[in-house]
Amino acid sequence: MRVHVVSDVHGNSEALARAGEGADALFVLGDLLDFVDYHDYSGGIMGAVFGPENVARFAEYRKGRRNAEAVAFVRSLWAGLGGQAEVVREAVREQYKRLFSAMTAPTYATPGNVDDPSLWPEFAGAGVTVLDGQTTEVGGLRVGFVGGALLPPGAEVRRNGVWQPYLRFDEDMVDPLAALGEVDVLCTHVPPAVPELTYDVVARRPEIGSVALLETIRRTRPRWSLFGHVHQPLSRRVRLGSTECVNVGHFQRTGTPYVLRF
Repeated sequence: MRVHVVSDVHGNSEALARAGEGADALFVLGDLLDFVDYHDYSGGIMGAVFGPENVARFAEYRKGRRNAEAVAFVRSLWAGLGGQAEVVREAVREQYKRLFSAMTAPTYATPGNVDDPSLWPEFAGAGVTVLDGQTTEVGGLRVGFVGGALLPPGAEVRRNGVWQPYLRFDEDMVDPLAALGEVDVLCTHVPPAVPELTYDVVARRPEIGSVALLETIRRTRPRWSLFGHVHQPLSRRVRLGSTECVNVGHFQRTGTPYVLRF
């Protein structure tokens, strides 16, 4: 059995259309949308709506670990959006239309933080199975999927009425992970809370890894834990007991899926 696994597609529908070539199945681990393009500030939805100068300013806040300032700045941008709100909604739908039509059957997908899972049923065709807190059987193995990324403890969740990233607190991961039971392959968007897997060497800061996921791996011991989210991790692979933990890569930039054989 040959499975191709991708994450952090961020709008790269051309490579996604090739990702399933030669595979028996394709796993997509979230972040389909190209919302903020850190490699091209004029790209992505934010670049198109707010302009490259504002995206560059946001990127500097993020790079400097000035998260509170980054959040305040983005909120000010949303507050001034006015009549352009519909432009954002249509841009999201247009990207999803291209991306889901590029997925080859059979595809199993879970959303990341740069996704709106409420829209997925509108675009996922017959060959795409969307899973979040659910399992399926692929090639005789039990595979579990849990989507989304994590909010820092104590964060205040606000809704701007236009775009809401798929974020949850780590304690909200406990029940979806428990619902999976024991699986052979555990697919998530975020990594477990292991420093080598959460630290981004280019951004020079750690992303938030899941303690709940780490505890699940230690308790249930799946053969593989597969994830994305951290674009340039300190380490792409870490072994936790009998579980091989693998960051499957920043697909937007590499265009190359991770190959899982069993």
